[in-house]
Amino acid sequence: MLSDRLKKTIRDAHLRIAEQLPDYKSRPSQNFLVAEIAKTLAGEYHRTQRICVIEAGTGTGKSLAYGLGAIPLALSQKKKLIISTATVALQEQLIGKELPFLQQHSGLDFKFDLVKGRQRYICAQKLSSVFQEDAQSSFLPTLASPLTNQEQTLLEELQKSYFGKTWSGDRDSWPSAIPDTVWNLIVCDKHACQRQLKSHQTCPFHLARQKILQMDVLVINHALLLADLELGGGKILPELEDSYYVIDEAHHLPTITRDFSSAAATIKGTIEWLEKLLKFSGKLSALIVSQKAIGQNFKLNDAINDASKHLKQVRDILDNADYEYNDDEHYRFAHGQIPESLLNQASSIAEATLDALRCLTKMHDALTSDMADGDVKSPIGEPALLESGLYISRLESLNKLWFCYASKAESKTHARWIKRLVYKNHHDYLLCDCPIEVGFYLKDELWQKCAGAILCSATLTALGTFDHFSYESGLAKEPGVKFIKAPSPFDYPKQAILHIPKMDVEPTDTKYSDYLSQILPKHLDKQGANLVLFASYWQMEHVAKELRKKGWSLLVQGEASRESTLHLHRSKIDGGNGSILFGTQSLSEGLDLPGKYLENLIITKIPFAVPTSPVEEAQAEFVQSKGGNPFLTITVPEACKKLVQSCGRLLRKESDFGRITILDRRLISKKYGQSMLDSLPPFTRKIEY
Repeated sequence: MLSDRLKKTIRDAHLRIAEQLPDYKSRPSQNFLVAEIAKTLAGEYHRTQRICVIEAGTGTGKSLAYGLGAIPLALSQKKKLIISTATVALQEQLIGKELPFLQQHSGLDFKFDLVKGRQRYICAQKLSSVFQEDAQSSFLPTLASPLTNQEQTLLEELQKSYFGKTWSGDRDSWPSAIPDTVWNLIVCDKHACQRQLKSHQTCPFHLARQKILQMDVLVINHALLLADLELGGGKILPELEDSYYVIDEAHHLPTITRDFSSAAATIKGTIEWLEKLLKFSGKLSALIVSQKAIGQNFKLNDAINDASKHLKQVRDILDNADYEYNDDEHYRFAHGQIPESLLNQASSIAEATLDALRCLTKMHDALTSDMADGDVKSPIGEPALLESGLYISRLESLNKLWFCYASKAESKTHARWIKRLVYKNHHDYLLCDCPIEVGFYLKDELWQKCAGAILCSATLTALGTFDHFSYESGLAKEPGVKFIKAPSPFDYPKQAILHIPKMDVEPTDTKYSDYLSQILPKHLDKQGANLVLFASYWQMEHVAKELRKKGWSLLVQGEASRESTLHLHRSKIDGGNGSILFGTQSLSEGLDLPGKYLENLIITKIPFAVPTSPVEEAQAEFVQSKGGNPFLTITVPEACKKLVQSCGRLLRKESDFGRITILDRRLISKKYGQSMLDSLPPFTRKIEY
């Protein structure tokens, strides 16, 4: 329960913030969210299940709301507050603006920091030894070709800057982009860069991890959250039961979880690197002081040979199979069920790769121990640790795939497919596995273990309910979970008009793209700021080509970088000229063009996704197998969410005005159209039907 003292702390912090904000106006929706977040985490609604799902649109001030509602609770209960985002842009906003402002003006005494994965940091030991004689040859497993003179110079600059203490060793803090060819030589590696080795104790990653213990608020991304969960929780981040989570941009979480849980591996390529592992294992064994390494090496070789034997049998099966691959060279196994011949091989490969992984890990750990004891010198052991770490990672991925393929009971909830890889004179097979449903995983590994969680986004409802999101995220029918749709501060009827003009052609018609080219100019404002959103690149480029023939000046997504295109758009508006920006679905989210920079938004069609990927096809198949309608269960709710996101580009501030035009008659002609219209904010409507 919230104590009177804690309530006063939150109220006082809120008042101090209000005094520091210019033109501050009390927002009832924000005040409401602060109270609901605090009550949820304090256990006023449910003693153990302290979870709240919040849809709060632009202008609600949700980051300030969860800062004021959650930080005082976390501090008073000596728990960490972990804020997870899907995009770098929001992380930068939180770290560079929101949290510093809150820290400075709220009166709350807290420390915060950004937590990144180890792949964003250099390994100081690698960087110091990269120019030693024969050093680069030791790193050849991660280096596809020799460094160019420019890359060599950059590597020298990185080394000089880091050891000269003018660079922290964080990839994102270097002023220019660091190519992967260079970064892969010096990146922190979980197998080689270990804190128990004296030469690695001052590596930037380990120093950054030490700071976590001193922080009250940690900002992370969803991928790092899932990486911690995969390790059992509390390995990278603080313990789950000692942490409150804010999952911002929560609508991305199910998809990112699905991607993170997927597995893939080639057949012929794997056979080749297993042969290289056989040769390397002998060299590794010779370095290790312990005599036990010899026995582990024999076991490792047996396991590698066993795995290779069965992989060659899989290769032969696939070479002789009469699978009908589609235009993208994909063949999907219906209902995730692989044939008996592959299933038998899968069990054997899963077992063999697990044995190999255990043996190689023991040898790797033995060498690490020898180096820590001083029995093996760093210049000799470091390259071997790096290479064995690479093979351990590959074995982990390989075992994950074949373990999934061997799990027959999970077939209906997994998408499984083959991608045929065709080279000049060779071909290979990439076998893939991806879970269709991840809600149960999030429920078991996150929601039931953490101290509390606030999930928020501007778009969590679809067709007016939270049902679709709650099912995908594992919160459906969970006791105590509170769902809130925060009222917007915008006066939608006064600030914007939603126009649905009469259209003679539906988007599904083959003539639609040419028709769009004809009628679009009627809805463009040559003197104003326009954004036209398309459902496909092909259609956007086709319409752009036709309009340019008629003399229209356009800024088209993809013809220059996103940053330069938006900069040019703003510059044209600042200069008193009009601007017409063409974009696809990726511009419907995270694009901020307030005020005069966007006054006329045109959406060419409802953003339906075509289920062409193996995962989407498997999802539809799974819904059908349960007697459902994939179009109404998956496609329509997802399209509705995207349509709301697209419309959300227009109004960014309470002073914004403009028009939204949707050139899709299906909003009127189809049964689902009314539900979609009802999901949009209450703009003033102009419907020509």
